[in-house]
Amino acid sequence: MVVAAIVPNVMTGIGTGTGFIVFMMMPSQIFRPLNDLPKFFWRYPMSYLSFAAWAVQGQYKNDMLGVEFDPLLPGDPKVTGEQVLPILFGVPLNHGKWLDLTILVILLFLHRLLLFLVLRYNKRGISHFLWFYAKKNLQIGKQHLTKNKPSMSSKKQELPRPLSSLENAMSPPQY
Repeated sequence: MVVAAIVPNVMTGIGTGTGFIVFMMMPSQIFRPLNDLPKFFWRYPMSYLSFAAWAVQGQYKNDMLGVEFDPLLPGDPKVTGEQVLPILFGVPLNHGKWLDLTILVILLFLHRLLLFLVLRYNKRGISHFLWFYAKKNLQIGKQHLTKNKPSMSSKKQELPRPLSSLENAMSPPQY
């Protein structure tokens, strides 16, 4: 909604919004584990700002914690979800799924606050611009009317012709 409030038309909004969603999905561990991502940009600031990262971590924890899997080889011990999450998916277990849900709710409110601020200040700037534009055009229109006042002549002004008289005006010649 923030993107839709900022961009001027639908096509720009579709492109920008899709790019933003893909940008937020990159650190979410859907494509690559978090440990494989570069630390500088994707891992530290973006993985904390990405709503998809918190949602995927919470979903993995909800599905895998407390679950035991059969071993690949008979006789080996069963594998637990607590072992699978950090090794296979790279999901940290130092916080629970409820913290993931809480952070998702906080991000929701921050995005709504950002939308409110964009709507408040973006539309205000446009309305001021439109007011100045209309005022300028009205002044130009008044000047144009005062300069080009029709003179009162005795000639009768020609009235515009009805459209029915122009019916065959542009038709091609018939042979």
